[in-house]
Amino acid sequence: MQLGNRYYKCSKISEVKFRYLLRLFALDLTASDAARLTGLSVRAVNEIYLRLRHRLLACSPVPAELEGAVELDESYFGPRRVRGKRGRGAGGKTIVFGLFKRGGQVYTEIVPDCSKKTLQAIIRGKIDVSAMVNTDGWRGYDGLVDVGFDRHFRVRHGQDEFVQGASHINGIESFWSFAKARLQQFKGVPKHTFLLHLKESEFRFNHRYEDFYKLLLKLLRQQPL
Repeated sequence: MQLGNRYYKCSKISEVKFRYLLRLFALDLTASDAARLTGLSVRAVNEIYLRLRHRLLACSPVPAELEGAVELDESYFGPRRVRGKRGRGAGGKTIVFGLFKRGGQVYTEIVPDCSKKTLQAIIRGKIDVSAMVNTDGWRGYDGLVDVGFDRHFRVRHGQDEFVQGASHINGIESFWSFAKARLQQFKGVPKHTFLLHLKESEFRFNHRYEDFYKLLLKLLRQQPL
C-alpha cells in the first residue's frame, strides 16, 4: 500500500520517515550514516540525496550586475598534492571561481583555468562597473580598471597583505574554508557529482543563519521531489 507523502511524490517511504531523513540531510550526515539511522538502504538514501542536491542546484540564483562591495577569488578542489605537478590547478584539481557580495550571497562557477580571459569574462558579465571589486594580486585580475572597474582594490598575499582598510577577500575565503571542510567528510567526490556538492555548499553557506530543515520543508511543500 502506497503511503501519502507531501514532500516526495510516488514514494513508498512514509512522510514521517522522509521528514526524519530530511532532518539528517539538513544536519549534513552522510548517506551511510543516514541509512543506518533510518533503516533505509544506502542506495535509497543516495537516490533521495541526489534529488535533493539537484533541487538545491535549481534554487541557486545566478547573479547579474552585482553592486556594492564584491570579493573575487579562485580556489582548487581535489587531491592535496600530486608528485611532479606544480602550479595553479596542478594535478587534476577542479578550479572554482567565486564571487561574494558583502552582506549578501556567494556565487561559484567551475572554470577551465584562471586566465585573465576566463575570469574577466565572468566578472564583466556579473558585476556592475560601479562595484567596489576586491581581489588578491593574481595576474588574472590585471586590467580591470582598463575595462571600467575603477574601484578595483587588491591585497597582495605574496607580500603578506591580507587587509588594507576595507580591502580584503575574507568573505569569499571563509566560504572556501566552509566548503572544503564539508567535502572532507565524503573522502573524495566524483567529478560528475562535484558541481552538485559545490552548489549544496553554496546554498548552505548562503542560508547559514536560517533553520535549514525548515527551509527544505518549505521548498518541498512548494514543489515535491
